[in-house]
Amino acid sequence: MNRNKQTPSRESVTTIAQDGSRNFLRPADVRGKYTLLRRISAILLILIYVSLPWIPINGYPAVFLDIADRRFHLFGLTLAAEDLWILFFFITGLGFLLFLVTSLFGRIWCGWACPQTVFLEHVFRRVERWIEGPAKKQKELDAMEWCPEKVTKRLLKHGIYIILAGMIAHLFLSYFITVDILFSWLSEGPASHPRAFVFMLFMTGVLYFNFSWFREQLCLIICPYGRLQSALIDDDSVVIGYDEIRGEPRGRKKRARKAPESSEADQIFQEGDCIDCHRCVSVCPTGIDIRQGLQMECIGCSNCVDACNEVMDKIGRPRGLVRYDSLNGLSGKKHKIIRPRLFLYFALMSFGIAAFAISVTHVKPGNLGVSRMTGTPFFVSDGSIRNQFNLRLINKRNQPATFSVEAVSEQEGLSTAGFEGSITVAPMQEIVRPYVILLPKEKYDGPFPLTIQVNGQPGDFTVSREVEFLGPDPRLLREDMELQFGGDS
Repeated sequence: MNRNKQTPSRESVTTIAQDGSRNFLRPADVRGKYTLLRRISAILLILIYVSLPWIPINGYPAVFLDIADRRFHLFGLTLAAEDLWILFFFITGLGFLLFLVTSLFGRIWCGWACPQTVFLEHVFRRVERWIEGPAKKQKELDAMEWCPEKVTKRLLKHGIYIILAGMIAHLFLSYFITVDILFSWLSEGPASHPRAFVFMLFMTGVLYFNFSWFREQLCLIICPYGRLQSALIDDDSVVIGYDEIRGEPRGRKKRARKAPESSEADQIFQEGDCIDCHRCVSVCPTGIDIRQGLQMECIGCSNCVDACNEVMDKIGRPRGLVRYDSLNGLSGKKHKIIRPRLFLYFALMSFGIAAFAISVTHVKPGNLGVSRMTGTPFFVSDGSIRNQFNLRLINKRNQPATFSVEAVSEQEGLSTAGFEGSITVAPMQEIVRPYVILLPKEKYDGPFPLTIQVNGQPGDFTVSREVEFLGPDPRLLREDMELQFGGDS
């Protein structure tokens, strides 16, 4: 047991004791409307996380980040590495959506949908309570000397933790290599895939460390979101708060003395609805006292809301002493829903999502990469000027594609070599070949732009890249030609 138990304070985090040591939290379990809704939400989110690698769309998992082949499959949309710029708009839209939701509802993401909260509160803590009992029993076990009972419970708990961490890590890996490949790797053993095995050991160790020991410290120390909330919310954002007007002054029921001028019996009165039972503190996963106001450590999980409502029911008082409300609402002021910042966040979110949607419509099932060969940018020989390029043809479909290549320019006399006729590229594959463009010397009047165009089938799509045809100084070239023809005559 920690002999330096830290009382919740706005000046320091509860998980750091007065002597600087770690104060391990053992939050009590709670029941109520919000807890039930959060549990249902967590189950749905876990099912989505587990099922996405199993759901096939257009021949690939719903979410498959194929880093090895630089292909990224997202709900039927296939992006090559060259298309990842499109995700900038998608991530921008999601970011401002988070800003908008935070401005409206505070840290509802942290308490209801963040993977850290979902797995910690609804998986690992459930296992802990199942093995070690409620919070009081857990604290007693912490204070107990090492004995067969304590060793057995701790070994069982941490053994299950390691198994769960390994399962989460393997599910995470299935987003990058598909489930079929994952099972084949597991059947072949670690020796066949040593790098993947080391990665899985590392991921399992990190997850086990996080969910068994680090826990709420990830939210308090590493995650920047709590520190951003002061800039994202205002006094009209819906957060979890304590109704100080109704609850103060707090205290237990007291019996008033009989007033000298009164002949009535003793009267029972309550100073405020808060009876100072500390139930809201005991259920908080970050160890704060919500009665001290909105704090960075609050993740908006609503445990304190259900806990306080439960107490209010027992003592016959209205629910909502701790509730979802704005700071203005808690102080008795008018709560405004429509605010200027909401329009700004909504506009920026809409711009990001619209830009992403428009960009997606321009994604082609094939792609073309053009790079000039290293070395000399051009060659002069056999009466012609030669520019040499490497062409990279990419087929982003799960069926063969046929490509034809041509050089398009207003310049007369161009000829090409390297992609005669059509060429077939296998599904989800790419080829790299040299492509040579030639121009007779007498036709060259200086550098000029030209377009390398690729026509693809099926789908009848076109991809093009503009390059510049380079050569020597035209004056020097003509002088050289005149000398050559003069010498021949």
